[in-house]
Amino acid sequence: MSYRNLEVWQCARQLVIDIHKMTLNELPKFEMYEQGGQIRRSIKSVKSTIVEGYGRSAYRQEYIRFLTYSIGSNDETIDHLETLWETGSLVNKELYDDLHNRLNILGKKLNCFIQTLKRHKIDNN
Repeated sequence: MSYRNLEVWQCARQLVIDIHKMTLNELPKFEMYEQGGQIRRSIKSVKSTIVEGYGRSAYRQEYIRFLTYSIGSNDETIDHLETLWETGSLVNKELYDDLHNRLNILGKKLNCFIQTLKRHKIDNN
């Protein structure tokens, strides 16, 4: 098995792509390096921290710790998205709602995954 098989990683991967495109195509140019850069970094951190935790999955507590960091980065991404919406930099309501909903779902999936890991033995084979 690989981290690429994890549903949470797959969700995070697609959000990285979609948020990256949103920052390039939907935001004013002045946001490209400020909020645009911050939201790109935070969502990429969600995905890469899932991978880093997977690499330490032989140590359950380490794995859980890194997944918890992913939740924090996901929450940060939600905050950046809300700021873009509230300041009027992102005006596409349909896109905002879609990304916001998917980020919330990813947070719930990460929480459920952590709870599962706490209850069951990890198998990386």
